[in-house]
Amino acid sequence: MTRRAVLTLLVFLVACAPQATPLPVKPPTETPKRIVPTPRYDAPTQARLTSTPKADSTPQASSTPRIESATITATTDVNAWMSLPVQPEAGENVRAIYERGIELGNDPNAFSIFGDCQAEPQEFLGVYDTDAALVQSLPPDFRETVEHFSGSFERDSPTAQDGTTPGALLWDQWHRGEYGCQFGETPVDCELRVHRPSFVIIQIGSHFESRNTEYLRRIIAQLIENGVVPILATKADNRELDHRINRDMALLADEFDLPLWNFWASLSNLPNRGLFTHADRPLQGDIYLTDEAKFIHRETGLQALNIVWRAATGN
Repeated sequence: MTRRAVLTLLVFLVACAPQATPLPVKPPTETPKRIVPTPRYDAPTQARLTSTPKADSTPQASSTPRIESATITATTDVNAWMSLPVQPEAGENVRAIYERGIELGNDPNAFSIFGDCQAEPQEFLGVYDTDAALVQSLPPDFRETVEHFSGSFERDSPTAQDGTTPGALLWDQWHRGEYGCQFGETPVDCELRVHRPSFVIIQIGSHFESRNTEYLRRIIAQLIENGVVPILATKADNRELDHRINRDMALLADEFDLPLWNFWASLSNLPNRGLFTHADRPLQGDIYLTDEAKFIHRETGLQALNIVWRAATGN
């Protein structure tokens, strides 16, 4: 079943740090420019997206990635996103964004991760930079992907920290002046300036906020404007109790015609979906990944990066 055949959703992630009170998010001093035409929707609890170009859409230059507008129709199947495949589908929009980024000076050998503590190198993909034996055991195409992005897997960044939320990524104090970030920069601004990634995996949402979707849309628009290909991901947990974070992540993927890595769907055969509660953080509930779930997280994450990179470059 293709992504556009079902209800799509948007970004997800896996989270880590306690959050007793809402994060004091300071909006950016300037709103990221939006690519014209910018799709909008109000993310109702029951929705199905059907993409159709607007008749009065502003024409775009050939060098600018095309973002189709979207309309929304009510449906009773709010959980259709659960049937989406684990691995993403990457369309022509991915190549257009990537090629624009290369023209702007992005590093074709760099990718970044936007997430919380379970997206940090020691919990996620860092092993691909540190375990040579593991890399040699991979199939040839995955080894090539690891070699191509060498140095990005183990890298610490302002956008993958304990407790990160979409709002925190737009807060100019979240990086604390570390990671080479400057005063007044958001973590997203800093990462794009310092690392110049061509791809970004966005897996965030265990520490959710009331404006999660709004902040994510702003982040995605900023990435696309800068020629960075966003890879949206669902998360493993359902801390919000109604799966709205994963559902919205899928909707965002459809709205912007972006690849969706449905990590949630890869855990169906594990006891308790590969989740447990930390003894010292009982109020957070089952949001942490077991060792087996971490292996699947790492493996399917590399597969998603491999698929999208090859689609963008034609390799």
